[in-house]
Amino acid sequence: MSDDAPAPTMEKPDLKAFPMQEIVSCLLNELTQLAQDEAGMQGITLPSEPTALRAVKMRLDSLTVVEITCALEPILGFEPKNIVRTGGYDSIDEALAHMVPRIETAWHKKHPGGH
Repeated sequence: MSDDAPAPTMEKPDLKAFPMQEIVSCLLNELTQLAQDEAGMQGITLPSEPTALRAVKMRLDSLTVVEITCALEPILGFEPKNIVRTGGYDSIDEALAHMVPRIETAWHKKHPGGH
């Protein structure tokens, strides 16, 4: 046995960081479109300023919100499940505050060791 043999290498798993910016951006776009569609059907004029739009009281139905989460699949690499609150949300900000931590938890279950 030779001392020149290469030492065994430990391959590190592919650690991926949680894509927070992409997730928030995608959800914000989808939820904004949903709010605009709902406002159009209800004859409501929404504020044009993004921060005001995110905070405006607007009913976002849970079934419709579940449908838009499919837009996250290309970013996450999996379909997020059980992230939408039954009964929906009263604003875009409320939806983001509830869903993003749940999406991040699901991400870490699929990518242990990722940050």
